[in-house]
Amino acid sequence: MRTEDRTYGETALLTPANLMTAFRLLVAPVFIYMIVVNRISWWTTLVGFVAAASDYFDGIVARRHGTTTSGAFLDPLADKVIVLGGLYALIISRPHGLKSFIVPAIIITLREVWMSVYRSKMARRGISIPASKIAKWKTFVQDWAIAFCVIPLTAHHEWLGVVTIWAAAVMTVYTGWRYYVDGRRVFGAR
Repeated sequence: MRTEDRTYGETALLTPANLMTAFRLLVAPVFIYMIVVNRISWWTTLVGFVAAASDYFDGIVARRHGTTTSGAFLDPLADKVIVLGGLYALIISRPHGLKSFIVPAIIITLREVWMSVYRSKMARRGISIPASKIAKWKTFVQDWAIAFCVIPLTAHHEWLGVVTIWAAAVMTVYTGWRYYVDGRRVFGAR
């Protein structure tokens, strides 16, 4: 996006997209609480849907008005809080069930921690690694893995959530590897 086409500067904090991301960060604890207390319900589904939809729309708004460095930090943070919080809330909510979520949750957690460290390291070198299309799909699949476990119509078919979370774990590892390769390529080109 050209500088003259931007509604907000790169360092802007109070943008519509960032406000939507902040909303998502505020809704995340409510969603996590609802999973722990009453995992399978339409209310939990609705709150989760609102959080996921706001992620989709804040991306559209950010692209229309211009992305910001604060948004580049806050948006993935909100995704991590909702996904990791949701996964661990599912595990806690049914300790006798959903044990098949533990290993993918650990894989996803390790990747997210590693990516945060890696992105921070690259940012200190002046390198920004934008999210790829498959990384956005990865978040979408992670959201659906959680959704399948809270939607009353699908929650009793545990295999849907299990298959989806393992697909998300594979995508998570792949996108982490791609970020690493892309970051090394950009760093090597300097």
